[in-house]
Formats: sequence, C-alpha cells, structure tokens
Amino acid sequence: MTLEGKYLMYKGKPLVREKNVIIYGDMREKYYLFLMILSSKKVGEIETPDKILIQILSTDGKQTIIKQGEKSGLYDALDIGSIWLERALSN
Repeated sequence: MTLEGKYLMYKGKPLVREKNVIIYGDMREKYYLFLMILSSKKVGEIETPDKILIQILSTDGKQTIIKQGEKSGLYDALDIGSIWLERALSN
C-alpha cells in the first residue's frame, strides 16, 4: 500500500518522523533506514537527539535487520545510515 502526500525529502528519499522514530527510504525498495532516538540532551533551551539507534531493515514483511549500530547525534546517525542504505540497495 502506498500513501500519497508530501514528505520531507533527503537525498531523493522520503524522511518521516513520528515521536522518537525516523524512517528514511522508499518502502518499495528492498531496504530502508530505521532510526530510533534513545536519548536526548538540552542545548540551551532546545531538546536535541543524542544517542540514536541505526538499523537497515528489509521490506520483505519480516523486517530483518541487515545492519545495526549506534551514533551520537542525529546528523551523524543519518549520515552513516544513508551510506549503509545506499550500499545495501546497490548489492
């Protein structure tokens, strides 16, 4: 099932966040990136994601974990995760 609508795009793929979970990728492809914010920290008045769980999951219905790791900071997590995703999709 494909949901229609506008999504935030990053490097040509949809990026969707709900609470502490971020999904990056096209669900019609073989894999997608799953990010879970495990902890946050305050920077001034703003709450920012700190520890992030990174997983490459299959879209085969079983959601098999292909690769997993953890990073500090959302930028680093999304950066390394997008690289992992591109490598997995190219195999």
